[in-house]
Amino acid sequence: MSDRRKVIAVIGNKKIEEGGIRYRLAYETGKILVDNGFRVQTGGLDGVMRAVMQGARDSKNYREGDTVAIIPSFDVTTANEYADIVIPTGIDMMRNALVANADAVVGVGGGAGTLCEYAFAWSLKRLIIAYKNSGGWSEKLAGTRLDDTVRYADIDPKEDRVFSVTEPEEMIKILKEKIEHYDIRHTGIK
Repeated sequence: MSDRRKVIAVIGNKKIEEGGIRYRLAYETGKILVDNGFRVQTGGLDGVMRAVMQGARDSKNYREGDTVAIIPSFDVTTANEYADIVIPTGIDMMRNALVANADAVVGVGGGAGTLCEYAFAWSLKRLIIAYKNSGGWSEKLAGTRLDDTVRYADIDPKEDRVFSVTEPEEMIKILKEKIEHYDIRHTGIK
């Protein structure tokens, strides 16, 4: 077994209200992920991406390298101030596939870009968890299957879905219980 810490992508709105539910869920998600030994990956900009990285930085277990920003441009200065590692892709919104190719994906709210990341995460066979109380695509997709694909032979297709949660404690419980079952890496369309 590898000692590599798992990386969890958190996806969602690029603009959020600082005192709102999306901010709270994103911030607490980042904090609890790092508290539990995970790293956090986002698109590296503002909104949910910034809040989750801020929460990660505020974890008692935070260490440099725990926040990874995969930004759409080549301009590293566009990454939020909580990003430790900035990967400037220069591929604009197409970088959403890179964000979604983490060990698991957690969604907070989200618009069209987030929907794209959900679709990539599903196709890449990632464990996906969505906050059903955060609005946007996360609320719409929580508890559903994105299509009828059998992604894993050893997971009942009725059980393979976007897992629905309302609080970070539920998210971390599902993550710990299920992440080892979602271990296949995409090797190309066959």
